[in-house]
Amino acid sequence: MTALAGLDDIDTVFPDFVHALDAAIRAGRTIQVRHKAVRATLAVVAGAYQTGLLSYFINRDLFPSLVQDTEDQKLLLGPFVLLGMLVNYNKFEFQNPYQLRVADYINDNVMKKLGNGLEQVFVTSRNQYLVLQPDQDEPWSVGSAFSYLSLGLYKTTSTVTPTIPMDEEQVKSALAELPPLEMAALLPLYDFINANKHFCIVFATSRADDRTSEASFASFLSLSSYTLHNAHRSNRAAMYSCLTLLILRIMVEDPAVAKALCSPENAVSVRLCRQRQPLLPIVHGERAPAAVLLDVAADGVNHNLRRRLDTQLYVLLLGLQLRLITYLGRSRTRLSYHWAELWRSLLSFVRFMNQYADTLKALPDIDQVAALLTRVLALSLSTGENFLPDAKSYDDLFYKVFESGNVLVKFRDAFGIARGAGAGGISVLINVSRHYSALLEEQKGKGNKNISPREVTKLIKQGYDSLSIQSTEGLDHWDIYREADYRNLMKRLTRTVVQDGRGLLTMARKS
Repeated sequence: MTALAGLDDIDTVFPDFVHALDAAIRAGRTIQVRHKAVRATLAVVAGAYQTGLLSYFINRDLFPSLVQDTEDQKLLLGPFVLLGMLVNYNKFEFQNPYQLRVADYINDNVMKKLGNGLEQVFVTSRNQYLVLQPDQDEPWSVGSAFSYLSLGLYKTTSTVTPTIPMDEEQVKSALAELPPLEMAALLPLYDFINANKHFCIVFATSRADDRTSEASFASFLSLSSYTLHNAHRSNRAAMYSCLTLLILRIMVEDPAVAKALCSPENAVSVRLCRQRQPLLPIVHGERAPAAVLLDVAADGVNHNLRRRLDTQLYVLLLGLQLRLITYLGRSRTRLSYHWAELWRSLLSFVRFMNQYADTLKALPDIDQVAALLTRVLALSLSTGENFLPDAKSYDDLFYKVFESGNVLVKFRDAFGIARGAGAGGISVLINVSRHYSALLEEQKGKGNKNISPREVTKLIKQGYDSLSIQSTEGLDHWDIYREADYRNLMKRLTRTVVQDGRGLLTMARKS
């Protein structure tokens, strides 16, 4: 303020300064001028974010300049991050005009170009994980990874020199620095997804421009997989992982978007993280985005198991699975997917919670995690015939619940689920297990002492006729997303994005 105007003249000079920046971003004489104008604006907004100076940018509508029809996709990251900061400035305290602009925007052409530009950001961010720790299932050269690492406006934020070999501890330390600063672009993406349903559809049904690129939503799912694999490494990684899950949750809660995600017409091929055991099966070729989404959520459950469990992350992971399975059941959409892996993931999580029950019971919201876990399994049992692709998949779920009967009883008792929100779900699971246990004992009573797995499977099919599953009322009930419920998380995320925006400027100056 002192350098540009002085306190006495700030109200006269600063509006003109913001106007000049706006004009330079929108129609600078050269690309270089526009780049510099974006950097200057980002420096002021990020540097003065907690001050009254932001009011000058709120009163001056920069939205058309930050989201404009341009063929230069290199101009996306800086303006997009800047837009995210402006949209989220004091958004819970007053009606932010940028929120209204985001909600009302309907230009399909620009939306598609935004998606194409975001694809570059997502691939760049994902590849920084691969530079540090290549996947196990296929070769990944440093050259191919770094082919994406320059966006023009900002260079890669990776500080790793891949030609220097690193030991396991060095890799862990480097992974803890991720996700990269470019992840700040997720905040404005969230704002568009949350406020603009048309953008949501465009983003979910995006297609790749050519064979050398990925669809923007496919690249987002890929990045989500790597981010969630490593969510436990830092608070910053956990926050961006939660933001990723909020984006996916909002999309799944919209029936039109959920339908698009389940449609084979929108099938995509997505590179998923395979850096650590347990690994999900490799799927070659394209499949419905909903199947990929289930893999992303299952991997998130599998790879963040800690005694100090991040309950907020797991509430979002399980809530996402519950919402998608609810849609599949209600719409009777049969989804081709390796369902056995999902049941294995969920029941392994039950065993983990049993093993560390004494520690986990002291964590906040652990009762909500336990309730959601039982509801996902119980809802799948109750409505699986509507969405599982064949009878074999349905039989497999019953078999896994049956053989986990003692584990489920221990889980119910350890976390007091019988008296909480998950009471209906755990009751369904245990009753099913007991039903088949009784049938099995009946068979043994007839002299058949050694019953093979094949005979158990046959018994499960025969037991359907005498099985009465309780009413599923309440199992498929969930609350529509309300941003106010996540006020604290969103404020922390905004502060993180502001800090990352400053980091992008530092990297730009060094380059």
